[in-house]
Amino acid sequence: MKYVFVTGGVVSSLGKGLTAAALGTLLEHRGLKITLQKLDPYLNVDPGTMNPFQHGEVYVLEDGAETDLDLGHYERFTSVQLTRKNNATTGQIYESVIHKERRGDYLGKTVQVIPHVTDEIKERIRAAATDGEYDLLITEIGGTTGDIEGLPFLEAVRQLAIEVGPGNALFLHVTLVPYLRAAGELKSKPTQQSVAKLREIGIQPNILVCRSEWPLTPDVRQKLALYCSVPLDAVVEELDLEHSIYELPLLLQKERLDELVARFLRLSLPPADLRDWETFLHRILVSKHQVRIAMVGKYIEHQDAYKSVSEALVHAGAAVEAGIELLPVDAEAVEKRGPEELLGKAQGIVVPGGFGHRGVQGKIAAARFARERKIPYLGLCLGMQIAAVEFAQHVLNLPEAHSTEFCPTTPDPVICLLEEQRHMIQKGASMRLGASFCHLVPGSKCQAAYQNLSTRERHRHRYEFNNAYREAFERAGFLVAGTSEDSKLVELLELADHPWFVGCQFHPEFHSRPNAPHPLFAGFLREALRVRAG
Repeated sequence: MKYVFVTGGVVSSLGKGLTAAALGTLLEHRGLKITLQKLDPYLNVDPGTMNPFQHGEVYVLEDGAETDLDLGHYERFTSVQLTRKNNATTGQIYESVIHKERRGDYLGKTVQVIPHVTDEIKERIRAAATDGEYDLLITEIGGTTGDIEGLPFLEAVRQLAIEVGPGNALFLHVTLVPYLRAAGELKSKPTQQSVAKLREIGIQPNILVCRSEWPLTPDVRQKLALYCSVPLDAVVEELDLEHSIYELPLLLQKERLDELVARFLRLSLPPADLRDWETFLHRILVSKHQVRIAMVGKYIEHQDAYKSVSEALVHAGAAVEAGIELLPVDAEAVEKRGPEELLGKAQGIVVPGGFGHRGVQGKIAAARFARERKIPYLGLCLGMQIAAVEFAQHVLNLPEAHSTEFCPTTPDPVICLLEEQRHMIQKGASMRLGASFCHLVPGSKCQAAYQNLSTRERHRHRYEFNNAYREAFERAGFLVAGTSEDSKLVELLELADHPWFVGCQFHPEFHSRPNAPHPLFAGFLREALRVRAG
């Protein structure tokens, strides 16, 4: 088993996750069976209760684990299907250590960061490495080198590298080489300082991946190699991408990153054949059509809050040969200014998932605008619930109909908690989470999009469609197009007299991949293109 440990220095948000994912792409295309892991230094047990403004989206895995959004990059860039073993936080580590201490597992010893916390971290890394027949594990350590909360993770991987022996572990450090405009030159000192911090801990990076707005000059490369004690060819340039994150594997291949890794880990591998990746990238960059899609949400200012949704649109756009002009629309702005001004030029409207009452009325207005104007609509999780509320209010003539999440006293709770959920007080991991089976109704638009009679989709929600209203909805033309395995829960709704008005209770964006777009996104964009053509 081989290990690659990815650390970051100088500043946060350098793209360690994308770098790790792109390296995974390259090594997978060279024939290795790889998996990836993210170690997050924050004390939260998972990001499930964290504000998307601070942390970006919560990415849900097949087994229901609520994880960091970088795991979405890992799954989109490789063929691996991750589990909860592929993400660990300081909160989970300390929770496990304390439970073991309470049970007496440490036999009365004084419980300390070293060895007990570091041993727990190493156990999590080994568990991810052995959770399948893998050749190599890429482990990304979140945060920035020098942060106090990251020290136990760095110490753990330092120990593990010694334990697995020479040629079996590699340290890849992603760092910033800023361009100082006043001096007219790139500065290597921040990277030198960051590597010095790693050395204090006992880690010597083997490869430097240097983020920069400007190409590295030979002088800068030589200075970094000399002062950071890495070979000159192990100073890898990672420029800002011009068009798409999917350019990154090709950029790093030109810098021979995969060859460096293979050489250091003593692996004899065939060259990576990236023709499928190049074909996908070409379809993104050279589109026959353009389609304007409005995404109506409450976290629009944060570009990572709906990361999987925007990437799923890109994947589907490539499949239908359409470039995506994404219009982020603040749901609260729709409330204040009305949908016509903000959505009038959209050829398709997406309402993604979310929690809390802020912006709900704007989302309802967006759903009504799409329904009445025959604009293709895709409602994801809350977006389906919003569409159901709007339909009940304005078509079924139930003006006070609502979701009990936002209006607990509504006389017509078309969206509500299940009976077994009503007494829950714990927020974390108390929802319907992870993948479950969905029956698709034959002859429905959704079934035609899937070209199948069933699917498995990932969920993250508490509230459900109230079956007491199901008959009234279907009589009025809002049809159930998919149900849970026992047929008790509504998973898909679609309007009969609309080109494409679909709401799904699950999150299809988590199953979308570059060369395998999700059928609902592809179907939505096909209809949006027809609207454009019309």
